[in-house]
Amino acid sequence: MPLHFLASEATTTPVGGVVTLTGAEAKHAATVRRVRVGESVTVGDGAGVWLEGACESVSPSSVAVRVSARSQIAAPAPRVVLVQALAKGDRDELAVQAATELGVDEIIPWQAARSISRWDAAKAAKGRERWQTIAREAAKQAHRPWVPLVSEPVTTAAIAARADSDLVVVLEPTASERLSGLASSSRDLLLVVGPEGGITPQELALLEDAGATLRRLGESVLRTSTAGPAAIAVVSGALGRW
Repeated sequence: MPLHFLASEATTTPVGGVVTLTGAEAKHAATVRRVRVGESVTVGDGAGVWLEGACESVSPSSVAVRVSARSQIAAPAPRVVLVQALAKGDRDELAVQAATELGVDEIIPWQAARSISRWDAAKAAKGRERWQTIAREAAKQAHRPWVPLVSEPVTTAAIAARADSDLVVVLEPTASERLSGLASSSRDLLLVVGPEGGITPQELALLEDAGATLRRLGESVLRTSTAGPAAIAVVSGALGRW
């Protein structure tokens, strides 16, 4: 399979034209992935545009690709959204990476009551940027035409408000019903994952009162870094994505 790269100018580059990788993307292509003149690659804009072509010139500062084919891939519908609680260490970042590889469409950081990691205004901007970088790189690795957006951090009340329009599913080990038994829906699906210490009874009550449903993943208790990706795999099968 050809190597895949991202370039914003791919949005407007026609068949026969040249799309140029620059900056960190060019350096990664030339020095890390070691692409060569004549090698076939794919290039996208992260928003559905998919180009195929061959490298005409390669350097650490610029990689030129002559486009031989172009397609526009529609965004998945309904969308699968991961609401990931902030977690200590790199566990939330591991969740972002795996969720992107498995096909998540949006990632929302959640400052849960029991989150050990705390984001103030300055840290939130840096944290979101970090998560977006992880999602971008994971999307390239997975050859995804759409790079998931990392949205602004939200409160529990903001998640509850989404239940008016979206199907909000809280992954909770004590729930009586399994995620695999969830009925299909045309609404966007929000999968809510708590921190290491779990979701508090008050948060669960707020979400349930707003219309969210609680579901469990089997009989075991998964880490916050694996619960979301596991749930995405389950619902991807149910939605016919896999």
